[in-house]
Amino acid sequence: MEQLVELTRSIREIRDEIRESQRETAVQMQETDRRMQETDRRLKRAEHLFTTQWGKLMESLVEGDLVRLLQARGVAVEGTLQRSRKRRNGEHFEIDILATNGAEVVAVEVKTTLRPEAVARFVEKLSRFLEWYPEYRGRTVHGAVAYLDAGAAVTTYAERQGLFVIRATGNSASIVNAEDFEPRSFA
Repeated sequence: MEQLVELTRSIREIRDEIRESQRETAVQMQETDRRMQETDRRLKRAEHLFTTQWGKLMESLVEGDLVRLLQARGVAVEGTLQRSRKRRNGEHFEIDILATNGAEVVAVEVKTTLRPEAVARFVEKLSRFLEWYPEYRGRTVHGAVAYLDAGAAVTTYAERQGLFVIRATGNSASIVNAEDFEPRSFA
C-alpha cells in the first residue's frame, strides 16, 4: 500500500512538472513568435528600402544617358522627368522616366530584369498614356523599356511592340534596337 501511495505521489509530481514545463514552453513559444513577427516586419522594411533604392539607381543610370541616346536615334528630346505619378478615382499611373520636347515624348519603363509580361503591361499602359497625360496631346508618344538583364526573346518581343529597347550596362546605357528601327507612335 505504501508503495502505491509513493507511486501516486511520484505520478502527481511528474504530472505537475510536465504541466509546468508545458507552461514554460508556451511562454517561450509566444516570445519566439513575437520575435519572429518583429524580424519579419524588419525584413519587409529592409526589402522595401532595398528594392526602392535599387529601382532609383536603375532609373538614374538610364536617365543619365537617355537624352543623348534618343537624340542619336533622331528623337530630339530636351529633358527628362523621373517617376511621374498620377492618381485619380482610386487608380494609380506611374511612368518611370519621361523624356520630352515640344513635339515628342518618350515614356520609359525601367526593370532590373525585363520579362515579356512586363512588356505587355507597359504596352497596355501606353495605350492609356494620353488619358492620364492630356498635356501631351498633339505630340508623338513613343515607348521604351530599359533593363539590366533580359533574354534575347524578350528584347525582340519589345522591339516588335515598337518600343525602344535600352540596356543599362556598367555606368551607362545603350539602345539595342537595330539601326533602322522605327519606333511605334502610341498617340
